Parts: sequence; structure tokens; C-alpha cells
Amino acid sequence: MKPLSATPRTSLGRYPERSTPDRAALYDILDAGLICHLGIVVNGTPRVIPTCYGRLDDTLYVHGSTGASSMMTAPSQEVCVTVTHLDGLVLARSLFHHSINYRSAMVYGVPSPVTGDDEKRAALRVITEQLAPGQWDAARQPTRKELAGVAVLALPLDEASVKVRQGPPGDDDEDYALPVWAGVLPVRQAFGAPVPDPALTPGIPVPAHIAAR
Repeated sequence: MKPLSATPRTSLGRYPERSTPDRAALYDILDAGLICHLGIVVNGTPRVIPTCYGRLDDTLYVHGSTGASSMMTAPSQEVCVTVTHLDGLVLARSLFHHSINYRSAMVYGVPSPVTGDDEKRAALRVITEQLAPGQWDAARQPTRKELAGVAVLALPLDEASVKVRQGPPGDDDEDYALPVWAGVLPVRQAFGAPVPDPALTPGIPVPAHIAAR
């Protein structure tokens, strides 16, 4: 597994110890996420768009409507995709040293449109399975008309960076004696109990792959 690229925009100038060249760390962050943010310039104006995504090997897939200006302009320019996990609030004795524990990934590159029904189905499967593993085979497959209304972009993971902050606060030496509580307030994301569609046909149980989430 080749290490992550080291380019001027993926190399950290501040807190370089929070970066890692380990490509497996990039995979872990991307695979654990549900939403990414796509940074793109449309008609001269920067936009940051939250969207679903999926990863297969060294390719990241994002999708949207074929009529979306972001999907139409992205293949002509470099974009930036980010994924961040908030793991905790770091509460220090001084306000200056408050921070957060997090894991983040940033990917740069020029995306390519995914064309052809078979290729697009494969990419949409990756995105669907990122959100709910097992759902692609459980639900009705998209028709050709539905596929035509969806744009899918493929972004290679050739240029990417990983940044992670974990651990307790780091106060100044003279502040450790202050009578102020300091520590980490963990943050976790969890799924709740499945809520059935009011129009669900009676007697259809929650499938195992959904209940397991």
C-alpha cells in the first residue's frame, strides 16, 4: 500500500505531528463516514456541498442530480472533498487551549464523470452500501430512466491528507494548578431504533441488515 502523497497543500505546516502518511488511516476515516463535503467553484463562487459518498479501493464516488450545476462543472476543475469525525470536546483550564478531538481527511483532484449504465450502477452500489450495508440487494434496482437522472463523479485518492487530534488538553505549565476542571467530553454518533414508513405494508419486518445498525 503506497503512502499518501506529500504535496505543498497536503503537508501540514502547523501541528505536523497530527498528520500521517498511512493510506490505511485515510481508508478508515472515509469508510467510517456517511457524509462528505464537496468544495467546488461554480460561476466564480465557491460552494461547499454536503453529499453522500462511497469508496472503492482508491476511488471516491459522489453523486447528485444531472441538473445540478456542481455535477456539471466539477469535471472541468479541481475540487476538494473533506470528511470529518468529531470524537470529543477538549476542555482545558484556559480558553486558549480548548480544542476538539477529531479525525479528518482531505482529498484533492479533478473528478471524472461515471458513464455507462453498468459503471454507474456499480458506483451507486458503493455509495448505497456506504450508508446502509446490504440495502442495495434489498431494494428495487434503479431503472435506466432513473440512472439517466443521476450524475456520479469518480475522484481518485492520489492526493490526500489525514489529520487526527486525540488525547487530553495541553495547558501551559502555570495553569495546571488552577481550580478548573479539564478533560475530554466524548462525542459519539449512534443509530436509533428504525422508524417504519407509515405507508409500509403490514407484516414486513425490519430487515436484519437495518436492525444491526
